[in-house]
Amino acid sequence: MSYQDKSIQCSDCGTTFVFSAAEQEAFASRGYTNSPKRCQDCRQARKTERGGSSNSGYNSRREMFPAVCATCGQETQVPFQPRSDRPVYCSTCYNKARVSR
Repeated sequence: MSYQDKSIQCSDCGTTFVFSAAEQEAFASRGYTNSPKRCQDCRQARKTERGGSSNSGYNSRREMFPAVCATCGQETQVPFQPRSDRPVYCSTCYNKARVSR
């Protein structure tokens, strides 16, 4: 399919930006069917507002809690508040237990 540059008006700031043929091809290769509604600056501002960034992984501001592994006794951090009635494992012991299931 042949793509051509498109001029689109940003839904946030109202400026006109170019949705290039290369960007359209990249969008299509990722399975996106809609054109962007926001210019690059507004997209980046929205990502930042929502707690993400262009190069961060899954929720980089996730709160971590200290814990002690029930198997090896190593100190670790987990993404949930540990309870005294349930064992907590470090990532190594957790992965070993998960593989053996």
